[in-house]
Amino acid sequence: MKGRYFAFHPGLCVLLIPLGAIAHKNGAPCARCPRNAHCTNASSCRCDPGFTSLSGKVIFSTSSEVCTDINECGPPLYMSCGSLAHCHNVEGSYYCECAPGHELLSGGTKFQSEKENTCQDVDECSSGKHQCHNTTHCINVKGSYRCYCHHDWVARSRPLHGLNFTICEDVPFPSWTSPSGVNSQSLSRFFDKVQQLSQDFKPALAKNTIQDLMQEVDELLETPGDLETLAPSEQHCVATHLLVGLEDVLRVLSKLLPNGPLATHAPAGTGPSVVGLVSTPGMSKLLAEAPLVLDSKQQRVLHEHRDFLAGGSPVLLSDVVSAFVSNKDTQNLSSPVTFIFSHHSVTPGPTQKVFCVFWEHSQDGCGHWSTTGCRMAATGDASTTCQCSHLSSFAVLMAHGHIQQEDPVLAVITYMGLGLSLLCLLLAALTFLLCKAIQNTSTSLHLQLSICLFLAHLLFLTAIDQTKIKLLCAIIAGALHYLYLASFTWMLLDGLHLFLTARNLTVVNYSSVSRFMKWLMFPVGYGVPALIVAVSAASRPSLYGTPTRCWLHTDKGFVWTFLGPVCTIFSINLAFFLMTFWIVKNKLSSLNRDVSTLQNTRMLTFKATAQLLILGCTWCLGVLQVGPAARVMAYLFTIINSLQGAFIFLVYCLLSQQVREQYRKWFRGVRKAKAEPENYTLSSGTVSDASRHSAALHSSNSSHPPHSERLLPGFTESPVPKP
Repeated sequence: MKGRYFAFHPGLCVLLIPLGAIAHKNGAPCARCPRNAHCTNASSCRCDPGFTSLSGKVIFSTSSEVCTDINECGPPLYMSCGSLAHCHNVEGSYYCECAPGHELLSGGTKFQSEKENTCQDVDECSSGKHQCHNTTHCINVKGSYRCYCHHDWVARSRPLHGLNFTICEDVPFPSWTSPSGVNSQSLSRFFDKVQQLSQDFKPALAKNTIQDLMQEVDELLETPGDLETLAPSEQHCVATHLLVGLEDVLRVLSKLLPNGPLATHAPAGTGPSVVGLVSTPGMSKLLAEAPLVLDSKQQRVLHEHRDFLAGGSPVLLSDVVSAFVSNKDTQNLSSPVTFIFSHHSVTPGPTQKVFCVFWEHSQDGCGHWSTTGCRMAATGDASTTCQCSHLSSFAVLMAHGHIQQEDPVLAVITYMGLGLSLLCLLLAALTFLLCKAIQNTSTSLHLQLSICLFLAHLLFLTAIDQTKIKLLCAIIAGALHYLYLASFTWMLLDGLHLFLTARNLTVVNYSSVSRFMKWLMFPVGYGVPALIVAVSAASRPSLYGTPTRCWLHTDKGFVWTFLGPVCTIFSINLAFFLMTFWIVKNKLSSLNRDVSTLQNTRMLTFKATAQLLILGCTWCLGVLQVGPAARVMAYLFTIINSLQGAFIFLVYCLLSQQVREQYRKWFRGVRKAKAEPENYTLSSGTVSDASRHSAALHSSNSSHPPHSERLLPGFTESPVPKP
């Protein structure tokens, strides 16, 4: 409580003790106490609530003591008022108050403790407590509000009733000036007229202004004058400036039009919404040599369609049409916009392609044609339907290019080589199945390899181009993926068996190798490819099948689900082959000194080379089809690998002495079956003697197979001269 002073007579002032400084309790004498204190007895004082003595004593007896205010909102007390509230200290007390933009549920703002805190946000916009001008739009935010201008309006500060208010004003005619760095009298005259239209503009005559503006644009494009002498890059910059500026001006001016084809009104409070289409036929003169940039997806598709490469400048088939709405943010529309362009009748040739494009602005103020976000839905002789996921300036153009036609010689080699391989693989498979004398682990490996290659080549020849039905094409691609992987896996097992057999040349009975291979080959030969294809199909099912062939897509490196295992297998097989060749060469040299003669060395070299082809090592030529040597590598790859089946039949059947003997038996049996009806008069004794003689000759010829053939079938099957 503050002290009070009273004056009784002029010139005579009496200083009275502050009221309450001396108090009597129950009539007892009271001590003289300082301000903001009261007596407890005749000799002691105590500070009032909310105050404390400087000495820190609760009860004191000296009148010189001073009682100071306690700051309950500061240290060390820090009285808590709760969230959304602040503490305010006053002399001898404190109070809590809701933060600005908040109030208690009761409507008040002050309270005493956290338990009484019911502060909540105040919606100034709906309650009318804001100070936004009626030209602005109030938006409530937590603890406050904001005043915003509508789209394409400008905020200006204006004094009103002695206060500065933010007032929104519509810009009647946007600023549109000539582009810097371009020297053109025609362009300067055009922008002088635009400035005159801006100065004479009246909102009520917006329709007339738009018509006058479009007339000026048409006149500029019809008679460009010195614009035609500018460099193509400068012409593209001028075209970009005209398209962008015209769109911005029309977006603003069209809001002032009465309700009609170009204007609709959205719900109250959001302002007018405008949709506009502007056709500029003469713009093609400035965009005659503008480049075309394809998006990555279309580039990939065209590459798969035999490398279509744009050459020269594209030709505009339609007028340039600009589409805009009042909202400038139209880069990613929720649904595509469909445009139907009419143009002069045209039929694209084999080296021409029609594109739906838009004019994309570059950072330097120029631009180029782009296909990003646009696709051609349909096209005819005189119209094209485009769908785009954004709004801009669109057109239909025809790009000239060249298509790298498929090499007919490679196609003939492929079909002839694979056809021959199919025949040879079929004969080899029948031989491995029916020839009992050669059936062993090695023959089983060759049989499975022949079956997988036969099915893969057959499916390749008959179904690689069946792309009309997407699901069927994906199934064909998956089957080819599996069959070729299975073929390479059997090639790997064949190389492993060849190497293990070579290591055991000193052991005539290598049954342990056979048992190991029988236990290993079927789970690995068919299981590992199935696992790879299953994982690939589960992770990227959409990448099976391309627009031109039923094979693996190149997107995201998916083709490496085939190339990866293949490269690994032929690298391992190459190592197996080199080690096996070295072991066999040394072993044969130790068995017979004549094995190094010219004839047998040639035969060994030929069979070793053929074995290299059978093991799939030459498939690495497919990876080398890059750079200047790509064409040569393509021919080598096609010729060698399309004849893989023929090499299998040649090495394991025609060059095998046991198989040749079996073929002779079959042929004699066939001739005998044909000759029996004609020779039914012959005596049974003669026929019996002839049969015994033939059997004896056969037994004499086949009872002693070459030692090297018995040890390593299929690799060194030529007879080795005996010492």
